[in-house]
Amino acid sequence: MPELILHEYARSGNCYKIRLTAAHVGAVLERREYDIMKGETRTPAFLDGVSANGRIPVLQAGGRFLPESNAACFYLASGTPLIPDDDFDRADMLRWMFWEQYNHEPNIATLRFWHVWIGEAGFSDLQRANEPAKRAAGLAALQLMEEHLAAHDWFAAGAFTLADIALYAYTHVCEDAGFRLADYPNVQAWLARVAARPGHVTIEV
Repeated sequence: MPELILHEYARSGNCYKIRLTAAHVGAVLERREYDIMKGETRTPAFLDGVSANGRIPVLQAGGRFLPESNAACFYLASGTPLIPDDDFDRADMLRWMFWEQYNHEPNIATLRFWHVWIGEAGFSDLQRANEPAKRAAGLAALQLMEEHLAAHDWFAAGAFTLADIALYAYTHVCEDAGFRLADYPNVQAWLARVAARPGHVTIEV
């Protein structure tokens, strides 16, 4: 594997899931920090040299750049037990990862950012108007996870996979966004199982 550089904002859950994957597979990352609150991913140097999308994380492998956190996790975990060998199990893992980015992260992670980095007093009119819908969608996502975990220890293949890493990143800090983990005992038990895995690292705050 070529030299790996993670362009990141350490407090981001999307960046954390890449570090967590790397820890589980023994990959060494050089880390480069950008302050998103100061617009450091919107500079010409970042846009021209790292990602034209102007967002983090970006995983750099040698001279190539891979944006999107779950794609970076998949790259790091290729050939390891974090990705199932069985075709259906691997596809099932991917569907949870897609679901995380479409149904989970846009609601729970967005509310976390609004509440922790902006503060309710600083909400724009648009954020204030959108918060109820995002909260309802976040609650629905947590409830779906709760129901799945009532009958499964993990999200795919009956084993700890990238699906669990992807979903752990923002679920375990969802109380920052005003959600109550106590309402989801199966999710809490799963979070404890993930945190107990060898190689686990914690998010930076």
